[in-house]
Parts: sequence; C-alpha cells; structure tokens
Amino acid sequence: MDWRLPKGVTRVVLVRHGQPSEEMRGRCYGRLDVGLSPEGRAQADRMAAFLSRVELGRIYASPRLRALETAAPLAAGRGAEVVVEEAFREIDFGLFEGLTYEEAERRFPDVYAEWMARPTQVRFPEGESYPEMRVRVRAGGRALRERHVGQCFALVSHGGVNRTLLAEALGMDDARLFRLGQDHAAVNVIDYFGDEPVVKLMNVAF
Repeated sequence: MDWRLPKGVTRVVLVRHGQPSEEMRGRCYGRLDVGLSPEGRAQADRMAAFLSRVELGRIYASPRLRALETAAPLAAGRGAEVVVEEAFREIDFGLFEGLTYEEAERRFPDVYAEWMARPTQVRFPEGESYPEMRVRVRAGGRALRERHVGQCFALVSHGGVNRTLLAEALGMDDARLFRLGQDHAAVNVIDYFGDEPVVKLMNVAF
C-alpha cells in the first residue's frame, strides 16, 4: 500500500488488539481488563514494525489493557503518547463477563439462544446491546475524524469496534457485521474524502 496521504484525505488506521492472555480463551470478555499473551505481545511488535514508516498524527486506544499493551510498541517507536478514548471500549457483556460459552448457555439459556440467533440484537443482562455500542463507537469515530481533518491517525481497540467502523464505511447493516474478519493485531485502513469513506486495507494480521 502507498502510505503517502493524498491532500485533503483523513486516514484512519484501525488496529485490533493482540491475542489476549490464555485464561480468556473460550470466555466472554468485553469490559474485563485482560492483558496480552506472549504471542499477543509479539503480534503487537510485528504490527508496529509494519506501521513504522507511517506518519501518525496521534495514536488513540480503548481503555482496556489489551488495547493499551498493543498500542505501546506503536507509540514507543515514535516517542509518542497513547491517548485513551472511552468511546472505543468493547461491548459490555454484563453478567456474561468471564463466563465460558457453555457457562453462559447454562445460566442464561434464553439470552444465549437469542445471542446465537441474532447477535446484533440481543441485550446482555446488566450489559449492553450492539445498537448501544454502535451509537457510541460511530459518534467517537466522527469526533476523531473532525479533530484530524487531512491527517492520518491510529485507533487501537477491539474486533467489535473495528467491525462497527468498517461496516459504517461499507454501508453494511448490523446483520452482516460478522462477515468482516478481524484477527488479532489486524490492521485496517479507511480513507475519508470529506464524508465519503473508502476502505483501503482490511484485516492484515500479524
């Protein structure tokens, strides 16, 4: 990809966090503050190396530890700080947080069945629904683009956040959200020509 920024274009580099610590495998974790596994840290280093020659006006991250640890090598190579933005935290699974999928199904069979059938419509008990998350993520995205018109900036967050912003750019409805792959430490690029988005890169993983 040609990383030179065309005049007047606002470029958003979306990065998913690296692989989380092993104890979270097969569990629901949204608001839980989970760090990276050794492989996740290696993925973050490889992602940072891939983006090392990209001029970034600012590096933003979700407040979750796994996002901050992924953003750290990207910032360190530039002597930059990571700015935390609450809008880009992952969905809150509520009472599902920390449970395995089997435990969630056993404890909340009706909600779990709805989640499996209509994942972007269910509201997690004492947590969020996807439409609630979508509203805050899209509003946060607009705010950052307005702050950095004609610049390139990075946002390190979560698979759900990236899918939300990519789906908005592609004009996809909620029901098709999971057609967008987001591997750990994946890099995505959206260029905005005014309000018109063009997806330049998607799910380049490390």
